[in-house]
Amino acid sequence: MSARTADAVVIGAGVLGASAAFHLARAGHRVIVLDRGAPGREGSGTTAGNLHVQAVHTRRPGQEVPLDSARFLPLQRAASDRWEKVEAELDASVELRRSGGFTIAETPEQRAELIAKHAWEERAGIATEVLDGDGARAALPLLGPTVTAATWCPLDGYANPLLTTPAYLAAAVRHGAEVRPFSPVRAVERSGSGWRVTAGTDAPIETPRVLDVAGPWLGEIAALAGIRLAMTPVAIQMHVTVRLPETLRHLVQHIGEGLSVKQVTAGNLLVGGGWPARRFDPDGRSPISAASVLGNMAQAARVLPFVRELRLLRAWAGPLAATPDEMPVIGEVPGAPGFLVAGGTYAFTFAPLWGETLRCLAEGTAPPVDVHDLGPDRLITPVPYEQAQEQAR
Repeated sequence: MSARTADAVVIGAGVLGASAAFHLARAGHRVIVLDRGAPGREGSGTTAGNLHVQAVHTRRPGQEVPLDSARFLPLQRAASDRWEKVEAELDASVELRRSGGFTIAETPEQRAELIAKHAWEERAGIATEVLDGDGARAALPLLGPTVTAATWCPLDGYANPLLTTPAYLAAAVRHGAEVRPFSPVRAVERSGSGWRVTAGTDAPIETPRVLDVAGPWLGEIAALAGIRLAMTPVAIQMHVTVRLPETLRHLVQHIGEGLSVKQVTAGNLLVGGGWPARRFDPDGRSPISAASVLGNMAQAARVLPFVRELRLLRAWAGPLAATPDEMPVIGEVPGAPGFLVAGGTYAFTFAPLWGETLRCLAEGTAPPVDVHDLGPDRLITPVPYEQAQEQAR
């Protein structure tokens, strides 16, 4: 079976892969997108779809290492700017809503964290306002009495993840990209100065560039190319209530605990915040944790008392491509020219920015934001001697 050729092979048809494919195809590159299953059915189809522009909580429940909120903010600002153009670029609605958001605090320590993050946001050019508890309740009367302070950001919002990934893929296809679902990648090998990718039962693909955006399976794809990346994929939960009339117009988050609450276009209330599922199952559906359901919903009801009256409709778990330091990873793997990776925390928020950044990195041009400290070099682990000997044979 003779090999095919492409300018770039994108492995993973989630929101990052879809965005990268769109940006590459629009720039005139011949792109093939591979996915082991249906596009957007894993993490990109189970996320809350929040657009986090103001600083986020530094720890989700069970998270050991806090993320660096100050480092995130310039990236969040750049991503926010690009979200403004997404629907026009894709010629499709993704139900983008710039509803604004409140990040709340309940303790003196959390209030101090709000004030600190407000200073970081000012330096990053993100407009936020600090409110005391009474001011927060005046602005959003739904907030409960335990709220002692909040920051307001008019740029926070959300988009529908079930529309966003398909819209990116459809736009990529219009620009000439080829999307091949249900084509699990079986081999990624060096071939001359480029790469040979074998997926499903199709002919291999010869390409100078491989973009590994396989979400929680990013490390597994890299391993096929002989690259060991330390990744710590997890499964986190989402909870949705029955529909109700328009009640909560803004995104509500907690600065000190894993919590996000919003009412989506269909009327349901979506409650998340990174609470863990019972376990991450890479080969199937990760099972729900009853403790996380109870904890997350009790937390939401404490902050927004009207939630107590709502019936929970369902809960689900979705995979997250976390890194050991809880920061995103994006860049070319050292010693593997043309092999690029991208993934990690808040991938949905960063999707338009990471797609553009990957195009620039693939073309060898300067990316729109500084990502030198987010590269995969920090995640590379050595291959044990015995394994290296086996690979050499």
